[in-house]
Amino acid sequence: MSDPAHPHDIHPVSDAKRRAVLVALAAIEREHEVRIVYACESGSRGWGFSSPDSDYDARFVYVHKQPWYLTVNERTGAGEPQRDVIELPIDDELDVSGWDLRKTLRLLSKSNPTLSEWLRSPIVYRQDDALTAQLRDLADAFYSPIAAWHHYLSMAKGNFRGYLRGEQVRTKKYLYVLRPVLACQWIECEAGAPPMAFEDLLERLLPHGLVREAIDALLVRKRLSAEVAAGPRIAAISDFLEAEIERMQALQPQLPAGAGRGERLDEFFRSALA
Repeated sequence: MSDPAHPHDIHPVSDAKRRAVLVALAAIEREHEVRIVYACESGSRGWGFSSPDSDYDARFVYVHKQPWYLTVNERTGAGEPQRDVIELPIDDELDVSGWDLRKTLRLLSKSNPTLSEWLRSPIVYRQDDALTAQLRDLADAFYSPIAAWHHYLSMAKGNFRGYLRGEQVRTKKYLYVLRPVLACQWIECEAGAPPMAFEDLLERLLPHGLVREAIDALLVRKRLSAEVAAGPRIAAISDFLEAEIERMQALQPQLPAGAGRGERLDEFFRSALA
């Protein structure tokens, strides 16, 4: 098993792929006349259980020059000048897409868990240090434990129903249910948002025991194999997941909603455009 003390073993990014991502980001800035203020890795490489052939999911936040935002009519449809998403065509190994800063802040105000994960990614390709630090502070201020809990529970239930029923299961999908289940547990007992790295969730919530041993064995297979195919049900993991999902569905925890103030977002947005 990879040593948690060496995060690059758990979150591998080859030098060639890092260069490819940086080249793609620079091309986006030139073509779209934007400035990328933050770029990170999402998906399995960010979570820490990628296979050798897993693709790269680069995500970024960008900002236009001030005049772009000062229009009477906002046009955000596909192909229109003010679309608030930039996406490159996906090739076999590289998926690059990003959100405009205004869209980012709107999602942040709703405590969007995907955005929270981006800002906590262990793999950062580029960042404006000052703006990124402020974005993380704002994400903490607007964090809604109850909204995040519902998001992760819904994700866990959907993947569990879709892939882990029966005696033969999509083995790698265990990780796509374990991560949101552990994220829910984290939210129930910790003050801050759950970490993106799966290893951090494990160390805090399942430091030892039969379930942890089964997960460690699965991680070894996932990280070393090009593809983890369907296989027999892993009883220790399946029973744990089923019990936790049933528990959470039966009794929703009493968790607070977000308490941030919208004026802070306006102030930050204006300062970023100055």
